[in-house]
Amino acid sequence: MVAGFAIAGKASVFTALMIVGLVYVVISLIIRVSGKAWINRLLPPVIVGPMIMVIGLSLAPTAISEIGLDLDIVPWQNLIVALIAFLTTAFLAVRGKGILRVIPFLVGIIVGYIVAALLGMVDFAGVMTAQVISVPEFYLPFMHYNLNFAAILTIVPIALVTMVEHIGDHKVLSEIIGRDLIEDPGLDRTLLGDGLATFLAAFLGGPANTTYGENTSVVGMTRVASVYVIGLAAIIAIIFAFSGHLTALLTAIPAPVLGGISVLLYGFICVNGLKILIHNQVDFNNTKNVVVAATMLVLGLGGATLSVASGDLSIAISGMSLAAIVGIILNLCIPEEKHE
Repeated sequence: MVAGFAIAGKASVFTALMIVGLVYVVISLIIRVSGKAWINRLLPPVIVGPMIMVIGLSLAPTAISEIGLDLDIVPWQNLIVALIAFLTTAFLAVRGKGILRVIPFLVGIIVGYIVAALLGMVDFAGVMTAQVISVPEFYLPFMHYNLNFAAILTIVPIALVTMVEHIGDHKVLSEIIGRDLIEDPGLDRTLLGDGLATFLAAFLGGPANTTYGENTSVVGMTRVASVYVIGLAAIIAIIFAFSGHLTALLTAIPAPVLGGISVLLYGFICVNGLKILIHNQVDFNNTKNVVVAATMLVLGLGGATLSVASGDLSIAISGMSLAAIVGIILNLCIPEEKHE
C-alpha cells in the first residue's frame, strides 16, 4: 500500500485493493469448480510454513522499533512499560484463570497503558478535544478513486502472499479446534469470504483484510474460536469506530505498550509456520526441501526486490511476494532427490 501510494496516491491504492478482493473471489470460484488438489500441489507445507514464518519475522522489526530497542540509547521508561505489558500477557496466557486466561492481550495492553500513564508517557490532549460521536472518513468509487495500472501491478501480486497465509492460518486453526476448515466449510468459501471482505473494506476506503496470524495466535492462547464471539467482536469494533473519545484513547496508546505485546504476537505467527512444518513432518533431510525453505527465508527477510520497468510502467516484486513466487517455482521445478 505504501509503494502504491508513492506511485499514484491514495485513490489508486483503494482501487487496487478492490481488485485484490476480486482476485480472491475468482480463485475461490476456480477452487469450487476444479477442487483443491492443485492448491495442495502448488502450496505444500514446505511453502506454507516458511511463508508464515517470513510474515511473522518480517514484522519483528516493528515490535523492536516500537519498544525503542533499535535506538543507541533506549529510554528506561520504554523498557519498563514494554516488559510489564509483555510479562502480564505471557503470565496470564500460561497461568491465568477464568476470564483472565481468555483475554491476556487485552489485560496486558491495559496494564501497560496504566503504567505508561503513571510514567508520564501518555498525551491525553486528543482525548479531551475529541467529539463524542465521530463519523469515519469514507471513500466511494467513481467519486474518489482512479485507476493506475502501475499501482495495481504493485499491490495485486500481494494477494498470492495473503492467500498462502490464509491457507496456513486455516490449517493451524484446524489443528487448534480439531476440525478441518479446508474441507468444512471449505477453502473456496473461506477465500470467498476473505475476498468479499477486502473488496468491501476498500470500497469504503479501508485497508485490505487478511486472516491475521495474530488472531490465530490469540485463538491458540485463549482456546476461544467461536464464530459468534468473533462476529460480535466485529460489531463492537464497528460501533467503537464512531466513538471519538475511544478512537483518541486508542491512538494515544504509547508505542512501547504495543511493542511489548507484539513480541508475543509476531513470534506466535512465526511459530505457527513451524507448527505446520512439524505437523506435516516435512523432511529436511531432503535437500530439495532445504533449498526451497532456505531460499524463501533469505529472500523474504533479506529485503530482496525484483523490479521490471518498461517505459513509464514499473513493477516491483519484493519481500514476501518474491519469496512466495520463487518458492513455488523452485518446488515445482527442482526434481525430487534420488537416493542410492
